[in-house]
Amino acid sequence: MLNSIAAPHYQGYQALFDAAHPARTIARSIAPWLRYSMGWLPESHTLRKMTATAEMIALSGLTHERPSFGIDTVEIMGQPVKVHEEIVHATPFCSLLHFRKETPVAGRKVLLIAPISGHFATLLTGTARTLLKHHDVYITDWHNVRDVPLSAGKFGLDEFIDHMIDFMEWLGPDTHLVSVCQPTVGTLAAVSIMAEDGNPNQPRSMTLMAGPIDCRINPTVVNTLATEKPIEWFKRHMIGVVPLRYQGGLRRVYPGYMQISAFMSMNAERHMDSFKNMFHSRATGDHGKAEDIRDFYHEYLAMMDLPAEFFLETVQKVFQEFELPQGKLEYRGRVVNPAAIRRTALLTVEGEKDDICSIGQTLAAHDLCSKLAPYKKLHHLQPGVGHYGVFNGRRWESQIYPRIRAFMHDFDE
Repeated sequence: MLNSIAAPHYQGYQALFDAAHPARTIARSIAPWLRYSMGWLPESHTLRKMTATAEMIALSGLTHERPSFGIDTVEIMGQPVKVHEEIVHATPFCSLLHFRKETPVAGRKVLLIAPISGHFATLLTGTARTLLKHHDVYITDWHNVRDVPLSAGKFGLDEFIDHMIDFMEWLGPDTHLVSVCQPTVGTLAAVSIMAEDGNPNQPRSMTLMAGPIDCRINPTVVNTLATEKPIEWFKRHMIGVVPLRYQGGLRRVYPGYMQISAFMSMNAERHMDSFKNMFHSRATGDHGKAEDIRDFYHEYLAMMDLPAEFFLETVQKVFQEFELPQGKLEYRGRVVNPAAIRRTALLTVEGEKDDICSIGQTLAAHDLCSKLAPYKKLHHLQPGVGHYGVFNGRRWESQIYPRIRAFMHDFDE
């Protein structure tokens, strides 16, 4: 039954989005031309301000289409190697995407599990690019459910775990998992089910990065926001209905525009400063800095809708009732038992300054995997990084990734 309270707000957003669409389209069309003109026209402060204004207007709304990963080549032993994106397995809700390298030895197989938290899997472009240097990388490219018809069925935590098991069975037993943030709970649950069933395709290792395994530990602002309201409040106020104009018309969702509003409101002053810096940098001729900020927000403001079932179950079971660490999480009527894991090695990674998944929340997976041999468990706490620094940026590449690579190597045979 459609939520009569929440349904209209999606339609209101769509009307406002459509009204502003012509201005954004014009701005997106002329901004590249203005940037190009700065290269051959005489230096002009007015031209730079016009360019900055066009870029600000172009970024003023969301885009609901997945950006490109843009990984065409990767450098291996000092030489560029071509990379091809290939969909090798797919469901209505997700494509298993393979970054195929033109090299005879691709490296050990790695499944990079992207969050279903609003942003597209392209948020992990830097993560994937780094892993590609030495590994054969696959990624879960989740679809925007706004474009998934109702006939495809619902998508909740059970369906997420189904997908993880399906992908691991498709990839085979030599696979290593790298799960980032929100999907770490479902990843651990899927490996637990496979272990209890004696599934021959259990992965060799799983790396859980900055994930909410046990949100009772050092609660963050995100954890507090999830627990200060009952689940019925989230059902009434956070769920919308996709307009009929889209393939997923009438599907109940947590809309992308509500997610990005929540994200940005947590650090509103910082985002305002970033936009001011982008305008100022372009207007004063610091084009490199302006383009770095613009590129970040081009990715950051690309949002997809989440299935209502998945969002509400995650809020209730992960953030409110802490079902996994309390031994209460169920998968299709079966209690999830991480103690069943004995073959898959476990690495957890946390960031010292993470204000989304704080210190100790991911580490909790070690206690849950109580029957896993101590030599198959390792934890890394990275000094000086926040949430995104765990899987992107300088410290990810130079300090975190080498530990993950070495860990995989240890359990590759």
